[in-house]
Amino acid sequence: MSANIRLNPFKDQPTIDPSSYVDPSAVIIGAVTIGKNCYIGPHTVIRADEVDEKTGKVALIIIGDNVNVQDGVIIHALAGTKVEVGPNSSLAHGCIVHGPCTIAENCFIGFRAIVFKTSIGKGSMVKHGAIVEGIDIPTHKLVPTGAIITNQDDLFKLKEVGQLEKNFMEEVVNTNIRLTKGYKEI
Repeated sequence: MSANIRLNPFKDQPTIDPSSYVDPSAVIIGAVTIGKNCYIGPHTVIRADEVDEKTGKVALIIIGDNVNVQDGVIIHALAGTKVEVGPNSSLAHGCIVHGPCTIAENCFIGFRAIVFKTSIGKGSMVKHGAIVEGIDIPTHKLVPTGAIITNQDDLFKLKEVGQLEKNFMEEVVNTNIRLTKGYKEI
């Protein structure tokens, strides 16, 4: 195990598919599973280390296949809660994903966005600087830049993800899969 891939205090060890790339400056700690063809960028922290007092276990952080976790992203969870990021999703530079949290497949979480105690539906996009807390975002919804979504009334204002956003999200995933393969060849 390298210095940036670490056990948590309960001896849980990260599991990382060999096809994935983890930057040497990223830190992966504890009960973390990273799927195939993932890109984990510089200065990312993925930390599964808070034990549930009732079960005595640390809940998993699961990163699906073809996910890109870009520079400076933080993924963590409250004790006993998990984080799951579905396949073909992007966590852009500097965002925070804090569990309990589920991000479905084909989603995009923008620069410096924060998602906490939430579920983000399939194909949804949370744009830059937005905050989503304590409310579940339905499938194919667009959370605008800087929006604060914390109650049911906020959901009614959300538009559907359009073709431009879908194309953008797909290109980000494809770009990062190419980066993963390129970095693995170095």
